[in-house]
Amino acid sequence: MTPEMSEKTVLRSRLLAARAALSTKFLGQAAESLARHGLELAELAEASTVAAYVSVGREPGTRALLDALHARGVRVLLPVLLPDNDLDWAAYEGPERLAKAGRGLLEPTGPRLGPEAVCAADAVLLPGLAVDARGMRLGRGGGSYDRVLARLTRAGTDPALVVLLYADEVVARVPEEPHDHPVHAVVTPAGVTRFGS
Repeated sequence: MTPEMSEKTVLRSRLLAARAALSTKFLGQAAESLARHGLELAELAEASTVAAYVSVGREPGTRALLDALHARGVRVLLPVLLPDNDLDWAAYEGPERLAKAGRGLLEPTGPRLGPEAVCAADAVLLPGLAVDARGMRLGRGGGSYDRVLARLTRAGTDPALVVLLYADEVVARVPEEPHDHPVHAVVTPAGVTRFGS
């Protein structure tokens, strides 16, 4: 294990423990604030297609934001986890068209569009545990979104990369590896922070 991987493991454990301590009331209020601030972000408000995900457990809530984007006529793509940890995609057609899947995930029940479908997105909401002042994101370590980001790079597309977090998950520094990509913005219940030019 490299020093960066070890640092990531320690930071992930600390952040997941902090999330586990959050109250249900806080989670609900945070989700409402995240949706409000997310909809104010031009990259999401003006997008015709957004690749997103359904939050589970104590992740920063995405469902209100998904429903608001969908109601505005935005095409929302949601991931479907493949056996090799890569992601296929399907259109979000409302909460009643989500089904329980492996690892506690909720996935859309509609037709699969293929792993390359994400390349049509104007913005991609990435799950994460932390982001630093440079925009470097710490994911959960499964590698699914590393594949998505590599696929976007290969396709030559440049969608806005946005991560939803709790305010205390914006940290001074996230350990990075050569394959890591910075995000363009982070949305927290406190507001939006942009990175880079």
